[in-house]
Amino acid sequence: MTDATQLPFASAARSAARAMSGLEFLRGLMDGTVPPPAFSATARIWPVEVGEGRVVFEGEPKCDFYNPMGVIHGGWVATLLDTAMACAAHSALKPGETFTTLSMSITYVRPVVETTGRLRCAGVLLHSGGRIASAEGKVYDISNDLIAHGSETCLIMRASRGS
Repeated sequence: MTDATQLPFASAARSAARAMSGLEFLRGLMDGTVPPPAFSATARIWPVEVGEGRVVFEGEPKCDFYNPMGVIHGGWVATLLDTAMACAAHSALKPGETFTTLSMSITYVRPVVETTGRLRCAGVLLHSGGRIASAEGKVYDISNDLIAHGSETCLIMRASRGS
């Protein structure tokens, strides 16, 4: 089911993303001139630092994301990592370029529960070429203990006029 209220955002964000460099777009998310995607409120994930080749997100784990084992689902941690790593790749894009994640690898080091508190994830660009970008990310808790780390490969594409 599609929420009709999100369709104007999706179209406006897509247009903005294609008109700006990746870094300009991400800075717009930080300063509020570009509205955040709907998933970030639901997932409780938001950007806190944006720079060329490095983007930091924070996330608030809540019991809404518990799996049957009584810990935060690994998919939520993967979403935090994917967001930071992909945005690190996004920061290197020129106007008119877009990207999609091709692959992602994650290693989970320790479990997360609601009382773990806010997590911080830094995504760092390792390489950006004409078609491929790669990044790595690390998630830490408020005590600076490593929670998970990963790597990601993204496909860089020229945005087509019709999509």
